[in-house]
Amino acid sequence: MRRARVFLIAFALTAAVDLISLAAGSDTGHTLAKPLLMPLLAAHAHLRGAPRLLPPALLFGWAGDVLLLSGTDPAFLAGMGSFEAGHVCYLALFRTYGSRTYVSRARARRNRLGGGYLLALAGTLAALWPGLPAELRVPVAGYSLLLAGMAYRATALGLLAGTGGALFLLSDTLIATGVADLPQLPVPDFWIMLTYLAAQWALTEGVLRAARTGRHLPVTSSGSAPATP
Repeated sequence: MRRARVFLIAFALTAAVDLISLAAGSDTGHTLAKPLLMPLLAAHAHLRGAPRLLPPALLFGWAGDVLLLSGTDPAFLAGMGSFEAGHVCYLALFRTYGSRTYVSRARARRNRLGGGYLLALAGTLAALWPGLPAELRVPVAGYSLLLAGMAYRATALGLLAGTGGALFLLSDTLIATGVADLPQLPVPDFWIMLTYLAAQWALTEGVLRAARTGRHLPVTSSGSAPATP
């Protein structure tokens, strides 16, 4: 735990350097700090006995982070593909460690939550679509659907992971508004990284807590979770 804490502190300090660099307009600080972030968080998770797929989820995020530093369209698409692989890892984790409370929750409540994410997805894509380059429209739509699904399923692990999923969705939406030339917040890269780093930490901590407390959710042969009495 002591070594794990060292890596978490290193992650927090590097995140602070990155965010301060972005706020101050220092490309050098951001370029140096960003590639260190997810490996530090992955090392922290590993030393805390992370489930097998959690470090890969974070390291796919690291590959996406590095690729997005390029700023070219091919690198953007490759980075999006890397993040997609990370989201698939998260979805597998949520399926394994989801809460029985989530699975047995009233169907109407689950449908409202899922419907909210679908409405947010449809509204966001409708706003982005005219401004997106033609070659990015279908990839962005596919990625957005996967991301919204990940954010929705993250709620199976509780409030912290659910917040992480929502923040990840927000962060990538902020990136997409820049690609589509829509109005953005002042210093947009600062807010993108702030929400992204908070998302990855919350998802990581949510998975670690679920694994530690034994909220393991077996799946039946039919592929559905067993009902609870």
